[in-house]
Amino acid sequence: MTHITIDRHGAVAVISIARRDRFNSLDVDTARDLRKAGLQCARDSAVRAVILRGDGGVFCSGADLKYIRDGGDRASLDYLTPDARPGDQGYGAVFKQILEYIHSTISEIKRAPKPFVAAVDGMAAAGGLGIAMCCDLVVASERATFEWAYGKTSLTGAESSTFFLPRLVGLRRAMELVLMNPRLDARAALDWGLINAVYPTATFETDALALATRLADGPTPAYAVAKKLMNQAAGVDRLDFHLDQEIEHLSRVADTPDFAEGLAAFFEKRPPRFGASGADKGVA
Repeated sequence: MTHITIDRHGAVAVISIARRDRFNSLDVDTARDLRKAGLQCARDSAVRAVILRGDGGVFCSGADLKYIRDGGDRASLDYLTPDARPGDQGYGAVFKQILEYIHSTISEIKRAPKPFVAAVDGMAAAGGLGIAMCCDLVVASERATFEWAYGKTSLTGAESSTFFLPRLVGLRRAMELVLMNPRLDARAALDWGLINAVYPTATFETDALALATRLADGPTPAYAVAKKLMNQAAGVDRLDFHLDQEIEHLSRVADTPDFAEGLAAFFEKRPPRFGASGADKGVA
């Protein structure tokens, strides 16, 4: 695995996204390797707790927009769905390839009979926000930030974000995140109920590992049952259906002129001009 690493600290496994030059974003290969790492740690009985983190003071910025803009890699795309290839119609097929792997990882995290802890140091945006929110606990460094960010490029939200945010912060605040796109610092995220704790940046890695070690020393079978029951109570048994809906809608809107404009504006570092050509028609 090129950009995903697994380190062991006793019964704690630490999965790291190591792609700092791309803000720990996920192309198809990295998303596939993240799924492999998540599956391996979820099903290894010797692993009793898992930390998911990003290297270099960034958690994750979601799908790699540069990779998507460039049309993906044909060999990597063929690996998953041979008939879903990027074409002249838009970018939806490339998004779908990446999201299939990310969403499978999220399903494994929620089904895993052990705690998963997101350790957010730095930015968690768009898909990175969703990946963090799907974990059982989320801790953040003092320099962490949390941002919806999908709307900047005219995207609808995926990676479990539209599923978990209303459950975590309530519908009103979830809609504020989507429509107003505030960038929350760690203390604000704690106040909103997005995360469980804020640790000093200087000791963040040590503090996160201490938390995971405490979990690994606990009654893992009891945690597994309690996690399953709590997820049932929260309606997480509908997660896979919702993830499929997220892929369907995001890949469709990624084929619209508004997303093409948002993507161009993102790389040209200018405000997007949405709706200039009636791009919002037919995507609801």
